[in-house]
Amino acid sequence: MEKIKSNGGEHVNPAYDATLDGPPVYNDNDEHRMVRPSVVSAFGHDTLDRVPNIDFYRNAGSVSGHRAVRPSLQELHDVFQKNGAISVPDTVADDCEGSDGTPSDDLESAVPVDSGKGAVKFGWIRGVLVRCMLNIWGVMLFIRLSWVFGQAGWGLGIVVIALSCVVTTITGLSMSAICTNGVVRGGGAYYLISRSLGPEFGGSIGLIFAFANAVAVAMYVVGFAETVVDLLKEYDVLMVDPLNDIRIIGVITVIVLLGISVAGMEWEAKAQIVLLFILLAAIVNVFVGTFIPPTEDKKSKGVFNYDVNIFLENFTPDFRGESFFSVFSIFFPAATGILAGANISGDLRDAQAAIPKGTLLAILITGITYLGVALCVSASVVRDATGNITDLITPGVPCDGSAVAACELGYNFSSCAVETCAFGAMNNFQVMTLVSGFGPLIIAGTFSATLSSALASLVSAPKVFQALCKDNIYKALHFFAKGHGKNDEPLRGYVLTFLISVAFILVGNLNTIAPIISNFFLASYALINFSCFHASYAKSPGWRPAYRYYNMWLSLLGAVLCCAVMFVINWWAALLTYAIEILLYIYVTVKKPDVNWGSSTQAVTFVSAVSNALSLTGIEDHVKNFRPQILVLTGGTRTRPALLDLAHSLSKNYGLCLTCEVYTGPRVEALPLMNASIEKNQQWLKKSKRKAFYAAVANEKFREGVEILLQASGLGRMKPNTLMIGFKRNWKTSGSEAVQSYVGVLHDAFDFEYGTVILRMNQGLDVSHIVEAEEEMLKSAKEQQALESDFMSNGGKSKGLFKKSRKSSQQVLTTRVSVCGPPPPQVAKMNEKLVEASALFKTKQPKGTLDVWWLFDDGGLTLLLPYILTTRKKWKDCQMRIFIAGQPGRSELDKQEMKSLLQKFRIKCTDIIVIDDIHIKPRNDSLKKLEDMIEPFRLHERTKDSAQVETMRKTQPWRVTDDELDEFEEKTNLQVRLNELLQEHSKSANLIVVSMPIARKETISDFLYMAWLDILSKDLPPTILIRGNHKSVLTFYS
Repeated sequence: MEKIKSNGGEHVNPAYDATLDGPPVYNDNDEHRMVRPSVVSAFGHDTLDRVPNIDFYRNAGSVSGHRAVRPSLQELHDVFQKNGAISVPDTVADDCEGSDGTPSDDLESAVPVDSGKGAVKFGWIRGVLVRCMLNIWGVMLFIRLSWVFGQAGWGLGIVVIALSCVVTTITGLSMSAICTNGVVRGGGAYYLISRSLGPEFGGSIGLIFAFANAVAVAMYVVGFAETVVDLLKEYDVLMVDPLNDIRIIGVITVIVLLGISVAGMEWEAKAQIVLLFILLAAIVNVFVGTFIPPTEDKKSKGVFNYDVNIFLENFTPDFRGESFFSVFSIFFPAATGILAGANISGDLRDAQAAIPKGTLLAILITGITYLGVALCVSASVVRDATGNITDLITPGVPCDGSAVAACELGYNFSSCAVETCAFGAMNNFQVMTLVSGFGPLIIAGTFSATLSSALASLVSAPKVFQALCKDNIYKALHFFAKGHGKNDEPLRGYVLTFLISVAFILVGNLNTIAPIISNFFLASYALINFSCFHASYAKSPGWRPAYRYYNMWLSLLGAVLCCAVMFVINWWAALLTYAIEILLYIYVTVKKPDVNWGSSTQAVTFVSAVSNALSLTGIEDHVKNFRPQILVLTGGTRTRPALLDLAHSLSKNYGLCLTCEVYTGPRVEALPLMNASIEKNQQWLKKSKRKAFYAAVANEKFREGVEILLQASGLGRMKPNTLMIGFKRNWKTSGSEAVQSYVGVLHDAFDFEYGTVILRMNQGLDVSHIVEAEEEMLKSAKEQQALESDFMSNGGKSKGLFKKSRKSSQQVLTTRVSVCGPPPPQVAKMNEKLVEASALFKTKQPKGTLDVWWLFDDGGLTLLLPYILTTRKKWKDCQMRIFIAGQPGRSELDKQEMKSLLQKFRIKCTDIIVIDDIHIKPRNDSLKKLEDMIEPFRLHERTKDSAQVETMRKTQPWRVTDDELDEFEEKTNLQVRLNELLQEHSKSANLIVVSMPIARKETISDFLYMAWLDILSKDLPPTILIRGNHKSVLTFYS
């Protein structure tokens, strides 16, 4: 089907004609009338409507299928052309733009991997269960588990394992809820946290989590190398010395593991299966060994068959230089392997089903295994043994100490009470080798445990890091986002992980770094739990996890437990982890990555905003808390920059600023323009760091549109109280309707009790024609660049359709250049001055004065607004001067009264000037300017015959009558006289603020009022006319 787009990006019907309002006529013979069978069969007739389909809900460039665009509301609602064809697309092609704010380089929008190339995808067993079990079954199982239960006893030992399993299980439940609340892509823990809590949390934890996995490779490999070096020592075949042998074996091992990983996920998965079988054999070997009768040598080393007395003796704790928490801190890192499956989420066939099932089952199996092995050892191995087969029971020699149960079995290990013995659960880390049926298999199991964990970390780190880089949160790291091969393997990430691990093997102090790495993992667990709690707490309709067995408060408990365990393991490592995470969080927040994932943070922000707005409605306004909430009529956000900058300076971060636009004209034309501009204008405000909102209405008349804004803008107490508008410079030439509309807006503002502010600048405010010219030139440059790029890519030759399109585009470019060609010198100079003036309030103001002519008491708004300006950094060098009207002969008294009032208001000014000659009649030349100004709009009824006057009154009721001029002569003269005084006293001011005159409705004509405003502010520096709503905005009471 044909792909049809309008300028606004919506898909429109070519048969639509908005000028006709008849019902649509369907042409059965139209060859373009192609409809999906499901639509016809469902409704029995052809329709533009579409039945619900998954393709309509995909993101742009979705990796799991083609995105379709449903018919727009306009297509279904607007009127079709009579006797016209109706085109119904089967599916509308993806427009390649982000959906719902998803950036084009987001994981969801990544280029799909061609399934025909044989991409490897794992199920829940090989992909999650096996990996998690191998990562959780570490060297702890064979080397330190007996020591843990020897110190804590099997009573508290069970608590240690249970508490570890509680933390990991809660985390697993939270992770299950998050990953079943939508499609899960590659990135594991980073993906889950970032899509739930947003890029700030995700970006900070993703980087340290990837780094932790990279360093964990070094830790596991060194553990393997140390075991190998111990064997070399035993057989006296060291290569150099123990330290360098560990380095040599470690580097070789990492190279081999890297080779397996780079070979592909299939090879890595096969290696994991081999290691799993070895590990399972070693575990079974331990259980089997407990049933084999021990030799005399094993008995002397404290290993016996199952015995109730040994089991009871090992129940109570026997801490030797340790505590419960220190023992727990040593065991817990063994449980931190539950993310091994989630970390390769992009390589899972169905991550939503695999991660919950595989992770929780792995926690259950490994927990039972740890518990079973530990209890078997506790029932068959005493805490202390000498290893001397001659230490038997001798009559008359007392047998006591920590191994009383051994006495009943014929061995006397009492000497261990006074000197440290080398054997027993407390002293010998090779207990599992003694207990097992075949010792070398335990060594193989240790190798398997370390290598499988190292391999899992070596795969996890690059995968998580690649996902982080693809999101482009840290732009400097985007180099590592590139993938290779059928599985989009992060080869660059593998190399980086290899270099990090080798560096720590060669020079790192792993004993110091180990607790930091454990805390990095725990921080990830804490945020996963908090993500689940936060999403549940926000109660967003989009939070609908398929996995129901979770609880938000349980998730919060899990997050608190993880944070507590971090301090239990190592308090300084916990503080360091928090510090690094906070710094990364601040960095990402400052950089503001251009992504929108619909995080729960946004949902909670919305809920908080609604809650705060509602709480404000129950509080009555107080004059002390008054702040200007400004509705500023800028038009487009870029149209009148000086007006927007002034409003922003007044509201800043502490008040409401609404920049508003009225789209005038027929509704059918205005609405599409308005809908297309709303997001664009709001984004411009955000990028230009203007703390303001954009609002727009469509109406056939400007005044009616503004009236809607004045009445309906805001929310509860957060509603505008001040209207700011630019002065209408062209009022003399714009026609009576435009003037009546402008003055009507001022009348409406007073009716709705708004404070009113008018800004006038000699150069004008509207720069829309310059903005349009810039946009046209940019568009032309982009088209030219695209054409040249296409032309060069074809070797400088153009043929077929390309040749035709190039010619067409060249014509467009020529037209644009001719339209946007250089203006005449005079116009160019005017534009230059206009642009310079439009940036006046954007920059720091030079030293000068801010003159306030507070002539009428309007509640204090005329004084408050300039005071607010002086508190801003850009205006701090401007001194405020106050001008007031005074009576002749009492100027000093008036000045003292004003000074006293300002002191009570705590408003400082450099000078107070009393104008006592304000009542003097203006000069004749000044009056002549006013007369010339209003001459074209006068009725002159006294010099015309009555019939002509009556006709003009009916056809041109807006004209200024002679009677009106006589009646308001004094007020008119006052405006002229004020301009003379302003010229005299404030000509060099940076900004002038003057009380605005009010025109009584249906008494003073619109043109006379415009003449007042014009003559009052004519030929002056930037001038603000202000009139409050005559309600106090200042108070001197505490």
